[in-house]
Amino acid sequence: MKRRIFLRLATAIPALGLVPARAQTAPGFTFPSIDGGSYDTADWRGQPVLVINTASLCGFSGQLRDMQALHEAYAARGLVVLAVPSDDFNQELASGKEVSEYCQMEFGITLPMTDILHVAKGEVHPFYQWLRQETGFVPKWNFAKVLLGPGGQVLGQWGSFTKPGGSQIIKAAAPFLAPAAG
Repeated sequence: MKRRIFLRLATAIPALGLVPARAQTAPGFTFPSIDGGSYDTADWRGQPVLVINTASLCGFSGQLRDMQALHEAYAARGLVVLAVPSDDFNQELASGKEVSEYCQMEFGITLPMTDILHVAKGEVHPFYQWLRQETGFVPKWNFAKVLLGPGGQVLGQWGSFTKPGGSQIIKAAAPFLAPAAG
């Protein structure tokens, strides 16, 4: 009976897009910024970083608003929310400039956003190559989330249905946030 329950859980967890957190530590990665320049994850050591592959034309694109709200609520406490636009699932605009303008106009995005990158198919960005190699996690769709701890360790991974400000993500990041001001 216990074995049957375990096997059901073991098959249900990946089907839901959930992957157990692992303790691997990410090396430093550089991401091209959507507005020119770059982001270096080494600059964010000591802070939790939530990395989310996004797509402007996806049915989950409303999560961009949630991402911005999370950024506004927790950036002062140390949380970095990084949007990684990708056309791997054929739902992104044609250029970084179009993505940037659209996300600023529609969702008021001011959080860090990379240029359009491959996250699951083709020449995958080195961060996602590392993630696949170390944890087996590959985004199955847009708005997959990965939370890194202050030392670069993977704290959790969630699929598209988990909202950026969802309790699972907040709970995983909370121990690493600075105390709220006031």
